[in-house]
Amino acid sequence: MTQKYLRRMLDGVKVAVVAADQNLTAAYANPAFVTLFSSASRRGCLGKLTGCAECSAGCLGSGECRGCGLAAAFEDAFLSNREVSRRIYQRVKSGDELREVSYTITVSPIGGGYCMGTVDDAMELEIARELQTAKSIQQRLLPAGKWAGGKRYSYLYIPCREIGGDLPDVYTVDGDACGMVADVSGKGVAAGMLSAFVKAAFDKSASSPAQAISNLNLKFKELNLDDRNYVTVAAVRIGAESITYSMAGHNVPILLKTAGGVTRIMLNSPPVSNWFERANYFDDAIPYKSGDILVLLTDGVTERRGINGEMFGVDGAIKTLSYSKTADDFIKNLEAALRNFAPSPLNDDITAVAFDL
Repeated sequence: MTQKYLRRMLDGVKVAVVAADQNLTAAYANPAFVTLFSSASRRGCLGKLTGCAECSAGCLGSGECRGCGLAAAFEDAFLSNREVSRRIYQRVKSGDELREVSYTITVSPIGGGYCMGTVDDAMELEIARELQTAKSIQQRLLPAGKWAGGKRYSYLYIPCREIGGDLPDVYTVDGDACGMVADVSGKGVAAGMLSAFVKAAFDKSASSPAQAISNLNLKFKELNLDDRNYVTVAAVRIGAESITYSMAGHNVPILLKTAGGVTRIMLNSPPVSNWFERANYFDDAIPYKSGDILVLLTDGVTERRGINGEMFGVDGAIKTLSYSKTADDFIKNLEAALRNFAPSPLNDDITAVAFDL
């Protein structure tokens, strides 16, 4: 009876708890522990229970689990018969994703050949897990295919944090390929939430890019955010012979590569924001021919800084486009050029969409 009530108590606490025997086989894990790691297995060795990516033959087997910090913490507690605290670093599986986690576990002997471990910074690990889930969701918001409205396209999206504030999108309206890139203010979780709003609120049924941006601006105002929040947008609709485009506060030009070279296209209106009572957005058009390449970028590309502080710039993007033969070729060349230009960590999201016309 006592054991039954003790289990109920442990099941109800928010602290992640796991108990294992001397073979390092899990005898018990409370719901907080199972939720924390989202592992497929509820039994077996500690590696399987935590979803350890290196777990093969068991924590003491001949596989890569030998020397595992988690197993070592339990081993030391058993051998010393004392409480042991360790910082654990693991690669764990979360669905189809692999992620790096770190946490502190305190392992205490509880008698009867068992030790109990409690995760001391479970909240930190839970936040990391939630961020990974949010990142996975955001990845699903990205364009799914390679064709739209009879036009082949390719794109690059590299967030500087787990959650990005850029949004590329490609879709079709009445048989015409349409594309947009949006860049929201801020970074991290707040920016990710705002980019998800843009994805949902951008009117893909609008007949023109300017109308789609105008409708987005009206919906943005309903959020009643402060003046620090805004969205810049560049949007295009590719017709049979011309490109209709509109831009809202987007300071990076649309690039069009033709037989005569690369053209910078600018048409700026205010960002989507609460800065103005009424903001007007306009369309303009430019002709194109078969074989041309159309490119949309965010400032994460042009403002990427090199080792000496110099920026990649629009000129860097134009140079890359000048020797690229297709949209897919440009995206691959751009990613390589940016990595060669500045191998250091990102300080802004990098986004580009290119169309073969």
